[in-house]
Amino acid sequence: MTTVDVIDYGAGNLTSVLKALRSIGANPRLAQTPDAIAPASALVVPGVGHFAATAALDQPWRDAITVRLRHGASLLGICLGMQWLFDGSDEAPDLPGLGLFPGRCFRLPNVDGIKVPHVGWNSLERTAHTSPILDEVPSDAYAYFTHTYAGPVTGATVATTSHGVPFASVIGRDRIFGTQWHPEKSGAVGLACLTSFVRIASEAR
Repeated sequence: MTTVDVIDYGAGNLTSVLKALRSIGANPRLAQTPDAIAPASALVVPGVGHFAATAALDQPWRDAITVRLRHGASLLGICLGMQWLFDGSDEAPDLPGLGLFPGRCFRLPNVDGIKVPHVGWNSLERTAHTSPILDEVPSDAYAYFTHTYAGPVTGATVATTSHGVPFASVIGRDRIFGTQWHPEKSGAVGLACLTSFVRIASEAR
């Protein structure tokens, strides 16, 4: 059974994430201090709300996560957690992200009568860049979103979604991944994504 450390920085949908991980046979545990993730091979950074909440992921957290990645750990950012993996966000311009993926997150525009925030089910459109994070996810999958800001489409984008404009809905490079949507609220599609993540982490150990 793979142990997955879910980072608790006060902004995550923790109960649902833990429940979803347990349902696929993983062993999730809350990590409330940077020292707690020292032996981790799988890390999840969940999150909902304003980008300013990621200020709680301060330098000790950044250092601890970076060390684990250097030791081969796998990382999944969910929603706000995914946005934190970029260089930063226009939602809190002075607050840096972790910088694992290039670019800044931007506010979805109000165009053509489309409402923002983007809340509800939407499709995942695969890009030319493939990643094992979607190995178990059907090609015609729909997922559940709730957000106002989104990540840019870059070379690391595995899937895009459109809400007024296209944005990165899944990113991936090596063993580092992000989903703008919520796997813990996306039914079988979300569980399939989490299953792939746990498998990738277990194979890397």
